[in-house]
Order: sequence, then structure tokens, then C-alpha cells
Amino acid sequence: MKVGIDTFGLDHGQSGLGSYLYFLMQDMPQEQGIEYDLFGQEADRYTYKAKFDTTFTAVNISDTLKVQQWWHKRKMKRFAKQQKYDVVIYTCATRMLPKKFKTKGIAIVNDIVSKLLENKKDKFLRKVILKGLKRIDRIIAPSEFVKNDLVKLGIESSKISVIPNGIDHSVFYQHNLSEGDYVDIKPFAIKKPYIIYPTRISGPEKYHVELIDAFDKFKAKTKLPHRLVLAGSQDDYAMEVQKAVIQSPFASDIFMTGFFPHSELGRLYSNAECCVFPSSQEGVGLPIIETMACGIPVVSAERGAIPEISGKNVVLFNPDNTEQMAQSIEKVITDQDFRKKIVEEGLEWASTFTWQNTAEKVLEVIKGI
Repeated sequence: MKVGIDTFGLDHGQSGLGSYLYFLMQDMPQEQGIEYDLFGQEADRYTYKAKFDTTFTAVNISDTLKVQQWWHKRKMKRFAKQQKYDVVIYTCATRMLPKKFKTKGIAIVNDIVSKLLENKKDKFLRKVILKGLKRIDRIIAPSEFVKNDLVKLGIESSKISVIPNGIDHSVFYQHNLSEGDYVDIKPFAIKKPYIIYPTRISGPEKYHVELIDAFDKFKAKTKLPHRLVLAGSQDDYAMEVQKAVIQSPFASDIFMTGFFPHSELGRLYSNAECCVFPSSQEGVGLPIIETMACGIPVVSAERGAIPEISGKNVVLFNPDNTEQMAQSIEKVITDQDFRKKIVEEGLEWASTFTWQNTAEKVLEVIKGI
């Protein structure tokens, strides 16, 4: 069996799906009779290289979204036939997907597609991607929440396999705590104690502004010295969050890092007092599992896939209720017996999220098709 793996749309390994494919290939079992050919831009020839021999086919097209979407719409069927693929894995299926197929296909869907469809300007998503998802042979979703969202859009439940993503346990584990008052992670020196929210600042659905309000309430009530660290890359919406920071009476205790190096996240998490995750639209929620694996307690919004992904080993709150959010943060910081219990439960839960488990289940889907 020859398996083609689509590497388009993954931001050359710098996106969440880029990391997904990288770790998937690192742990993909090598099985006789199955060969893998990754295809995409020449720049990605070695980006997702597996531990065993695979091939790579370069496709000479522009590094722009519209051109690559057009290629998938017009050229992908013929390309798959020319390469003699038995099956193609579309890793970035909500951006790059044909509308029709001659070669069997597997789509990786980590997004809440119904939310993406709210963007009325994205005609390609509505006219091509959605039709493609309805026609493709199999879909792999990271949670039951994402699967149910797809079913509501008219996609057959029987062809959707729920396979949770893994985490990188070589990065996310209980690190030794840094000595002194600061965690020195160049180019950052972050003063302890601090609360962490690790996610991209990308829109109001991430609830950064509400978190700042909850942090203000927490600080005003407890008088504790904790800082709030917002660790994640930023887009235009970051200006709204910066306004909220400036208006906060505790602005000097709020730190926005921007993009944070993946290799250092484990140490950043391990030295935090807790992780707070108020995002309302998570289909995957991996930062919650990553912080659990580092041995810190998590408080999180009772929305999206979070109750499912977390195994309820977190303190859940209504993200629209900033008073409740503040109380949840206070509980895991001040109630030491509860804190110890939730940390132990979180460590055990997070240990089951491995890329080896993910890769083995993905291989079962490939063989089953």
C-alpha cells in the first residue's frame, strides 16, 4: 500500500497541525507492505521526516494559500493517480482538500468546522472543503466534540474516528523548579509566582479580556503577589488585550510574552502556580494536557471539548462569569490539599496522551480503508 501524505497548509511545521504531522511521523509504526510518500513544497522535504525511510515528492507551486487551494481543487486528483497512491492523508483538511476524489482519502480535522463556517467570506471552505469532507472516505477527529460538530453538518458518523492527539513527553514533564525569584528562559526572565495562560491571542473566543478581569478580582481579594503570564503568539486582536492590560489596576503584574519557544514551554509550565484556560471554542485543548503533565493544577472553561479532553481533572468554570473564574484560580492556589489531589490526578491522566498511541490508531485507520 502506498500512502500519500499532504504537507501543504502546515506553515512549514510552525503550526499546531505542523507539529501534529511531525510527531505522528516520528512515532508511526513501520509495517511491511506500507510505504509513505510525503508531498508538498521542496522546503519541507525534511520537515516531517520519519525515523524510517520515506520518500518526498516536491510540488512546484507558489507558497500562497489561494494557489495551493486551487491546486487541490483542480490538480490533486490527477496527482494522486500519477503517484499511484492507494490512499491520501490530508493533514490540513479544513484548508486543503479536493471537492471530489478518485483515490481514497483520510482527512485530519482538528477544528470546530461549524465555527469556521461562520466566516461568510470563506467561499472555498463552504463550497469545496465542506463538500469534500462529506465525500471523503474517513475523517480523524481529536475529540467526540469535534466529531459531533461534523455530524451536525451532515457528515456520516460512521466514517469519523476519534483519535486524541498526543503530547511531547520529552518536553512536558515535571521539571525541577528554578531557584530564586525568576525563571530565566532567554530572552525572558519571568518573576515568580505566576499564573499561566498558554494559547495564541487570536480572538475574543479565547477570553483573554475576561481573564484579565478575573485576575483583577483575584488580586484585589487575596492580595497575593502572583503575576499573570499570557504566553502565545499574537495577531491583530492582541491590541484589544493590550488595552485591557493597560486599564487593569494590576497592569504591572501582567506579562504578554508573544511567541514562546516550544522546547522551553515545559520549564515555563512547571514553574507556574496554575494554568488557567478560559477559551470557549477548543476542539483539541492540548495545552491543558501539557500543563497537567508538568504537575501544575488547571482551571478551565466548561466549554467545547475541554470537559472531555481534561477527563474533568480540572476545575471547570463559566468563562462569562469572571467572579467564578477568579474563585477557581484562588481555590487551586490556596487550598493545598485540593491542589495536591488535582495535580496527582492530572499527572496520571496526561500520561495516557502519547504520540505512540495516536500513531498506532492512525495506522489502524489507514489499514482499515
